[in-house]
Amino acid sequence: MFRFKQFNIDQTGCAMKINTDGVLLGAMATGLRPGRILDIGTGTGVIALMLAQRCNEVQIDAVEIDAGAAKTAAINFQNSPFSKKLKVFNSDIGNFFERQEGDKYDLIVSNPPFYINALESPKVNKSLAKHANTDFFERLIKDIAGYLSPDGLCWMILPVQTAVVIKELITKNGLYVQKTIGIHSFEDSDPHREIVCLGLNDIGHEAAKFVIYKLKDVYTDAYKTLLQPYFINF
Repeated sequence: MFRFKQFNIDQTGCAMKINTDGVLLGAMATGLRPGRILDIGTGTGVIALMLAQRCNEVQIDAVEIDAGAAKTAAINFQNSPFSKKLKVFNSDIGNFFERQEGDKYDLIVSNPPFYINALESPKVNKSLAKHANTDFFERLIKDIAGYLSPDGLCWMILPVQTAVVIKELITKNGLYVQKTIGIHSFEDSDPHREIVCLGLNDIGHEAAKFVIYKLKDVYTDAYKTLLQPYFINF
């Protein structure tokens, strides 16, 4: 059990546990008064719950392909103060979108499988959570382009190498990178993740940097400020 200030997360049955990537995305992803939000690959449901805490008058759909994780997310949603805002769907994203034909989302978030065409984990559910092929991302970006509202935004967190591939697919599908945030462990280290914000409008590209630690095991003020609304120890 991972306890936040306003909700708790049971991680039972989830291959991918709560990690820094997920909470950074949950805290940073924003939209212009989002009424409908979609969380692709919700896992434990932590990103959806962080958004539910922050956003008023919102409906959040959370999609998860792994049945065990979807069941856990549903329990976490039900036990939270935000249960009326949240729905979980045990489905792959392609089938989900087919059932939602015509619907649009103001904000889409995803902490997708990390590695493209990489050596897969021997544990099947962990492979689903961490690995994908290029076809998966091609379908994902195409669907995102079709289901964003006109001023909607999609935020994803990715390994730097995967982000390069994603940006090529974004361009092919009529989307534009509006913001990138390089995630660094330390001020002088190379980025190990990149948060990518994309939309249907070409408004230019803003690049930013975010540093997690100022010393080993000592968080930066920026990290503590970002997560202060959620973490009990900040």
